[in-house]
Amino acid sequence: MPIAKRLGLGSVLGYLLAGVLIGPFVLKFVGREGGDVMHFAEFGVVMMLFVIGLELKPRLLWRLRGPILGMGGVQVAATALLIGATAMALGLPWKQGLALGMILAMSSTAIVLQSLAEKGQMKSEAGRASFAVLLFQDIAVIPILAILPLLAVGGAPAVVDPHHGAAADAVPGWHQALLTVGAVALIVGGGRFLIGPLFRFVASTKLREIFTATALLLVIGIALLMQSVGLSPALGTFLAGVVLAESEFRHELESDIEPFKGLLLGIFFIAVGAGLISASSRPSR
Repeated sequence: MPIAKRLGLGSVLGYLLAGVLIGPFVLKFVGREGGDVMHFAEFGVVMMLFVIGLELKPRLLWRLRGPILGMGGVQVAATALLIGATAMALGLPWKQGLALGMILAMSSTAIVLQSLAEKGQMKSEAGRASFAVLLFQDIAVIPILAILPLLAVGGAPAVVDPHHGAAADAVPGWHQALLTVGAVALIVGGGRFLIGPLFRFVASTKLREIFTATALLLVIGIALLMQSVGLSPALGTFLAGVVLAESEFRHELESDIEPFKGLLLGIFFIAVGAGLISASSRPSR
């Protein structure tokens, strides 16, 4: 990391190179268990979106609705169509081309936002435009995941929930919609009417470690709630951050979450780097 900073590469590239270096094909400090580390380190991305949400008050987010829907929608649609058309021109069937276009239209929220934050560009016009596009991409993942099985060649197999063993497509569409609306309503309503009194009670104990534990429990609980209804945990915690952006405990929440966010993001990027070579060299079946 210090070497990458000195060379002007940025922390993200430094973490990725460190992951490649300690991975299973160079120094072999990390083996095939990198995937297990990734599941834990992904909470760094979740916490990053929560902290960003704390800095965006609802009025500011409402003013960004134009760039989110406009630039974000144009970027995803244009990129997907351009890549899909190129793939079809190269001989791929239209279903595979469209699937490839939708997949490659997505960007890494963690890498882009971390790079913008390091360069102090998050509050610039370019930074807000980039954030609007990334936010639309996070939202667009939901319909894209619903469309991809329909584009599968030869029919898509049922997706099995590893926790319950039930096929995901066995859940009626209206039931999934109700779960989604209910989860979002719970986050918004709880953030407005329940979280404030809870943190006031915790703050009255004057025990900083209890406040920190409650903040971590809030973020992890929201992430698990959103994951249980099939939505992005990062998107859910971002929404919770926006709801709490006008809370009197905003600065305390941000200062408590920030160290964990930085540590887990670093582990996340190192795990990604450690898995790059192993993923590319894995034999196809």
